[in-house]
Amino acid sequence: MEESKNYRHHHPLLLLDEEQLINNQSGVADCSKCGEKVSSPCFSCAEYCGFYLHKVCAAAPLEINHPFHRDHPLVLMQKPPYSFGTYICDFCDKTCEKFFYHCPDLDFHIICALFTFNIAENNLKELEHFVCQDPLVSTKNDDEELEEVRKCFGCWEPLANYTHFSPYCGFNLHKKCAELPLELSNICHCQHPLVLQFNSERLSCKICKVTQKRGFVYGCSSCKLVFHIECLSPPLDLAIEDESHQHTFTRLLRRVPYICDACGIEGIYNAYICCTCNIMVHKRCTSLPRIIKSKWHDHCIFHKYFLRNDFKSSSCIICHDEVNPKHGSYSCSYCNIKFHLRCVTEEKSLYSIVSLENEYEISNGGLEILSDKSVESATCVFERNDAGEATKIKHFKHLHDLKLSPFVGGYENNCNGCMLPISEPFYYCLECVFFLHKVCAELPKVKHVWHHPCQQPLSLISNKAFCCGMCWHVSNAFAYECCKCETKICLRCMIAFTPGARTCLKHEHPLFFYRDYKGRCNACSLPTWAAFCCKDCNFVLHRGYFSLPITAHHKCDVHLLSLTDHDDNSYSESHYCDICEESRDPNLWFYHCAACDTSVHVGCVLGQYPFFKLGSIYEDKDHPHPLTIVKKIYYYPKWDKCGKLCEDLALECSKSDCKYIIHWNYATSRSLQRWWEWLL
Repeated sequence: MEESKNYRHHHPLLLLDEEQLINNQSGVADCSKCGEKVSSPCFSCAEYCGFYLHKVCAAAPLEINHPFHRDHPLVLMQKPPYSFGTYICDFCDKTCEKFFYHCPDLDFHIICALFTFNIAENNLKELEHFVCQDPLVSTKNDDEELEEVRKCFGCWEPLANYTHFSPYCGFNLHKKCAELPLELSNICHCQHPLVLQFNSERLSCKICKVTQKRGFVYGCSSCKLVFHIECLSPPLDLAIEDESHQHTFTRLLRRVPYICDACGIEGIYNAYICCTCNIMVHKRCTSLPRIIKSKWHDHCIFHKYFLRNDFKSSSCIICHDEVNPKHGSYSCSYCNIKFHLRCVTEEKSLYSIVSLENEYEISNGGLEILSDKSVESATCVFERNDAGEATKIKHFKHLHDLKLSPFVGGYENNCNGCMLPISEPFYYCLECVFFLHKVCAELPKVKHVWHHPCQQPLSLISNKAFCCGMCWHVSNAFAYECCKCETKICLRCMIAFTPGARTCLKHEHPLFFYRDYKGRCNACSLPTWAAFCCKDCNFVLHRGYFSLPITAHHKCDVHLLSLTDHDDNSYSESHYCDICEESRDPNLWFYHCAACDTSVHVGCVLGQYPFFKLGSIYEDKDHPHPLTIVKKIYYYPKWDKCGKLCEDLALECSKSDCKYIIHWNYATSRSLQRWWEWLL
């Protein structure tokens, strides 16, 4: 191969044992081929240039005909053929930039490709020196990580479920997955033998209908079908008892098509029946948790085999497709919402099993949640109207009582929670200028969210400058902060990404957020990969445009500018921005004043910091007095140190006799500065 020239080193290499490696290294060294930490035996450059190679990597062939992937040979390559310069290994799911084996369907680390090849050849001498750990025996250091994070690279089930090799061997692997037969015959597919292979075509399991992208599956290439290792495993008993269901499930030995009563997904093999309840379920659905706490919802949700017809929504709150009430699903009767079982349990990191029912108030039937003590309200209600609506409250982030506004009309103030223009319904303070949208006031003190990876909940904070981890806007209004990684998320994003129908003032129908949606945004005309979409028409919005202020102030006009979604003026000379004087696409959203016929780009109006609460106090260690956050519009004093005008956001000394002023971008860290531009 021509590429093989790149794999050679221009100096002689020395083979090192463990003692020589320790003496040879000045620090921790990585293999120049696979990028992993070197261990003996390995090769080192005789000229001490820092070049190291695992002995296995040095002997890696230029091409492998892998028994688990017979469609193409795996070719050793130096650099990924992708524009982003990295690849994800299809065995261990880790990212790498070093040498790797590649074919049109798969990418593997060198070590992963050779390790799986040895599994296929039943040649695993490197595992002989590692002890196997029993799933029932705990380890002092790895318990928590084994339970919550580590998965077997073979079947991608939790490593702690079965006897497994010590993680120090470099691979997360069950002992049974290293000893799998290369071929087997199974009642699930009698026509041909099933072959152990990689799921290169990303097919879903014929039994459970779930797609496992990494690891091993048994498949039939002729029939284009695959089976998960766990789904083919024969049960120890023909009957299964589980505390999640009050009766015993019995295996049906005949192969019949059916719809699982627990999850609503079609099944063909391994059906289990409960004769008392007259239900038929998948094997994996015999042990479904009865109650779970999901990051998709604030309350605990219950699994039910059949639903009443009084639920206000017939759609899943996650995927927005219809939930069949005749099949099993998860639901919250407190909020009258439903979840497909496959949607809410798809990612195990997004839910936890609730076993202590005494922490929650459960009805006599045991299937209804009356209240969830884990949801702590941010308000204390003093008065309610006849409809049960709170009319006088005390919010824990404000000193005074708040009243529900009885007025109808336009307002020029902003909500102190999300910094969007105030609109009804909202609460206001009689003693100071403080406003809260009703939806912002009703958010809890602590909240789990599906779009944040940490397991810990996020806590409501205020009066702290932050950069939102979702939209990247800098603000000092209310936010939710993760107690582990300290990521902050603004209320605009928290509300927008709360599952369910969302209202957009620029569209007549409710919008739903889809995590994977390919289309074009109606506001900016750019392609989308995730977006807010209308189920009734083809209206699509990027998440950034969903939370735009419906009105905005700017010095270019004495009136409020309104967000406009189309320009009726066909005269091309009018299609320019009155602020930057650049051309403007009439089909894209813009701000407009009908009285003055002013039309401007979205970014030109909002500027760099549109969601700051002006007049707030900011403490700066470089100045002895408290500083006030201001936005200079008409008067631009110069900062003494740079001599430049303090346009837009600045910090001004609160002492009247002190003339100190400083640019926001000079006074704050990089993380609190706007570094991206609006898509105009």
